[in-house]
Amino acid sequence: MTNTRKKTSAPRIDPVAVELIRNSLVAATEEMKSVLMRTSYNMIIYEALDFTVGLFDRQGQTLSIGLGLPMFIRGMSDVVKAKLKHWGEADIHPGDILLTNDAYTTGAHLNHLTFSIPVFHQGKIVAFSTCMAHWQDIGGVLNGVTTDIYAEGLQIPLVKYHQRGEVNEEIKELILMNVRRRDRAAGDLEAQLSACRVGVKHLEEMLQRFGEKTWQSSLEAIMDHTEAEARAMVKKIPDGTYEAESFMDDDAVDLDQPVPIRVKVTVKNDEMTVDLSRMSPQVKGFFNSGAGVACAQVAFKCLTLSTDQPINDGNFRPLKVILPPGTVVSAQHPAPMRVWMTYPMTVVDTIFKALAKAIPESVIAGHHADLVIANVNGIHPTDGKLWIYLGGLIGGGWGAKYNEDGVNVTVCMNDGDTHNGPSEQVENKFPLLVQYYRLREDSAGAGQFRGGLGAEAEVTALSKVNYQTRIDRVNNTPWGLNQGHAAKGNQVGMRHKDGTLKLFNTGKVNMRLNEGESYVLYSGGGGGFGAPKKRDRQAVLRDLRLGYVSETVARETYGVKLTAKERQALRLPAAQA
Repeated sequence: MTNTRKKTSAPRIDPVAVELIRNSLVAATEEMKSVLMRTSYNMIIYEALDFTVGLFDRQGQTLSIGLGLPMFIRGMSDVVKAKLKHWGEADIHPGDILLTNDAYTTGAHLNHLTFSIPVFHQGKIVAFSTCMAHWQDIGGVLNGVTTDIYAEGLQIPLVKYHQRGEVNEEIKELILMNVRRRDRAAGDLEAQLSACRVGVKHLEEMLQRFGEKTWQSSLEAIMDHTEAEARAMVKKIPDGTYEAESFMDDDAVDLDQPVPIRVKVTVKNDEMTVDLSRMSPQVKGFFNSGAGVACAQVAFKCLTLSTDQPINDGNFRPLKVILPPGTVVSAQHPAPMRVWMTYPMTVVDTIFKALAKAIPESVIAGHHADLVIANVNGIHPTDGKLWIYLGGLIGGGWGAKYNEDGVNVTVCMNDGDTHNGPSEQVENKFPLLVQYYRLREDSAGAGQFRGGLGAEAEVTALSKVNYQTRIDRVNNTPWGLNQGHAAKGNQVGMRHKDGTLKLFNTGKVNMRLNEGESYVLYSGGGGGFGAPKKRDRQAVLRDLRLGYVSETVARETYGVKLTAKERQALRLPAAQA
């Protein structure tokens, strides 16, 4: 008997159109980044790159994001979805610009204002162009430790900054009245809108060129392809359940009370589950966040398709995250969130630590895991105006891999492309003098492959300044793997006018510096991988020559005793008898 059932097939997809749209999405977010950097007013955006831009479909799924900060990988999508839920498609119109900085929606702190512009095609919403960027100031307490969200600045609910093309002047004035430097804030606001408009332009051009049907089917094909690749990578990880824990120093309120970070990762076939249910409950101090899902996604992206673009939601379909409310990475109102970015770095690190038992060749040892910054502000002696500087971002050491040393002086895990402020700009804009910014000898964890080195920087105040650090992982230092040694942790110091240096036992320091006094920042190194005595002798000699390790560490930790010829080549004094 002949089977007469008609064959069905999926609609034919033009592979050329798919690749053109794939690359157009990446180009769009790259141009959005460029426009924001070139038009913003504050160094934290145009130098530090503390922002992320993105394109999202009509459901709020990520189509492409331009990093910025990897930890925004989830927050912007959640914000777009929250805006859709709040207004509904029927109440979002051409010319609307949607805004919020709600910390419990973005998962971050109030400094992150997120603007979205809906993109319409033939009268209906097809996408959103969005920009989330850090404002230097959003009001609230300038110095000290906050213990609830109300102290941290202006909270902006879901509002329409523009309605049908007209700016809401009352909302604009409300925002600018609550910041200390409205001139700079107004500039950053317009820069964010410019970036969003660039995204709109690119999306409209794609829709005009390809038509909505081809555009939508291409997006589905791109995400399906990304999902398939991610699943293939997960399938390479041995099935099993893997657990690890680490600790933060404290929450800046209950000092010297470590905060536990516990993760469980389960791999089954081509799917991964990251269970964060045993994380510490939200804390009294300002280290809470809503970034738990983003932590899992950043780790997952690194382990699967670390360089694949565009970054889209297809990548995360094989990932499930278990995250109950009320933890340090799923905090609830009114928990303080100002230093939201610190704990997630160690959460990502700890996910790698758990999986080191399964895929040691694919993870790194612990890294310095902190921005290592000082909040510095004061009244400028030349114009009498308040100045605010996020001092530091000096980078630190990354953990070693199974076959490679860790990278020196690189920004921490969740801050991606973030840069430090160039010393020349710091000295030009603020009453500060950078004395030095250099590698920190012996900061790396020893190992067959050593960790990366941290840095140290000293900055002198040229007038009275307020100085605060919120640094962690001072006492809970970056760990090694497979017999590799731990690295030195982060540290804070202060140099008096007479040259004496005071080192603090904590990374949470709040003080006033007088003219001629200095703050000193030390970033930690990365943990080592493998037993130090297995390290190649020539590699140790190279580290000695470059000043990465001292002779004492070379001898006592690596077991390398120098010959007279080697000492001469390294220009070291003759060994004592």
